[in-house]
Amino acid sequence: MNLQKIEKFIDKQKVSFICSIDSENYPNVKAMLKPRIRKGLKEFYFSTNTSSMRVHQYKNNPNASIYFYHKGLMKYIGVMLKGKMEVLTDQAIKNKIWKKGDTLFYKKGVTDEDYCVLKFTAMSGRYYCDLKTIDFAIK
Repeated sequence: MNLQKIEKFIDKQKVSFICSIDSENYPNVKAMLKPRIRKGLKEFYFSTNTSSMRVHQYKNNPNASIYFYHKGLMKYIGVMLKGKMEVLTDQAIKNKIWKKGDTLFYKKGVTDEDYCVLKFTAMSGRYYCDLKTIDFAIK
């Protein structure tokens, strides 16, 4: 399987889904905008609110997954990655992924204390296309 093909697929998607585990050990899924930064299939960076339920869940249990999909007329493609999610509040990484329109969500700008970064580090993945699934490791 061509992992570069999966990377290109992910880059084309406008929406991603992140999954956290709640205090009762149930998965919680949330739609997000695409990652701000992607480093191969290993690291993904998202922006979110520090005060969010999701941040609280990741601090208690970093186990996570992210999912990307595309449904065409005749073909459905999905990629799930499993790994760990970290909550980053370091100003340097916040500056790195900040976009001009983010003031809509973070009124105080890039230094807003309610703005943080989620860093997902993948360990394995699963690719689905044409009724076939392929599991793969991420190094």
